[in-house]
Amino acid sequence: MGASFGTEGPHEVDFDLVTRELGDGTFVVGLTGEVDLYTAPELKSELLRLVAEGPNRIVVDLSGATFVDSTTLGVLLGAVKRLRLIGGELVIVCADLNIRRILSITLLDRAFTIYDTLDDALAAPAPVPVE
Repeated sequence: MGASFGTEGPHEVDFDLVTRELGDGTFVVGLTGEVDLYTAPELKSELLRLVAEGPNRIVVDLSGATFVDSTTLGVLLGAVKRLRLIGGELVIVCADLNIRRILSITLLDRAFTIYDTLDDALAAPAPVPVE
């Protein structure tokens, strides 16, 4: 009976990213699982692609997320800044108390508008597009 080393594959995470366009320049980016150092580059790539399309609003839905780290927060903050430059906004959907606490401790709850549900986020008025 010896210990077995090296039997695990590369870093495998429970993560999924699905983007939906709702019209009127609104996109929903739904994240499921762990959004961390390993998965944040995929999120960053998707957000950069969307910002290039000049949306009014990007809703990042963290309802299915189980974990976010500082890399993820940096990606979200970068997207907020890029969107503000073109008159758009990024809002977050998150009811998870642990993730909300991270946003509060880092004071990022001041940088983002955070909603408890996707319905609440979509019901809020979108910014007026910049001409």
